[in-house]
Amino acid sequence: MSKKVALVTGAMGGLGTAICQALAKDGYLVAANCLPDFPPAPEWMAAQKALGFDFFQVEADVTDEAACARMAATVTEALGPISVLVNNAGITRDKFFPKMDRGMWDAVIGTNLTSLFNVTHAISPGMAERGFGRIINISSVNGVKGQAGQVNYSAAKAGCLGFTRALAQELVTKGVTVNAIAPGYIATDMVLAIREDVRETIRTSIPMQRFGRPEEIGGLVSYLASDLAGFITGAVININGGMHMA
Repeated sequence: MSKKVALVTGAMGGLGTAICQALAKDGYLVAANCLPDFPPAPEWMAAQKALGFDFFQVEADVTDEAACARMAATVTEALGPISVLVNNAGITRDKFFPKMDRGMWDAVIGTNLTSLFNVTHAISPGMAERGFGRIINISSVNGVKGQAGQVNYSAAKAGCLGFTRALAQELVTKGVTVNAIAPGYIATDMVLAIREDVRETIRTSIPMQRFGRPEEIGGLVSYLASDLAGFITGAVININGGMHMA
């Protein structure tokens, strides 16, 4: 039997890497998305290959609808129909709202929210036709509770939750589940690069007194992609060490 195919957007960051690795360990053929001519891509691909992971690199700007349609076609032609989609691509452009400019708003909304339409619109109809699919959207604790200095990011990640719940209702009879994960602070390179005193303040604000591990997010994606999670749809799963409980 041929292996199932998973596409992960924003695959080459800390969370994306853990998600790709978890799905590959589960036997998926994994397509790892990045921006066109993404400078870290060759090094990332080589590092993953050295660890035993043979990912299929696929370039596309997720804010470009036509590029996302081409990406879906490329992956399908190279690997087969896409069974699992992880919408993980995301950026931050933090600033208190009075000083936030329209470019910062548009960039974050485009990458973190409009991308969900662009990528999912190209892939979900095929899942529905085949009677199976797993769509997993990566939101954030700050999309659940809000965060000062992140009006653009919080709005986009909150929009991700509405997108998830509405699409889940449309696809529930088609064998396609749609769920969201809302991570808190995870020990990725981006978080670990925060100035030490600020990072320590963040850590002590987490009831569990630690940052999450990327593989904990990867493991949750792995579960939601599995047959065992077939009765879960429209869910938002908080994984934040107790920062916010809902």
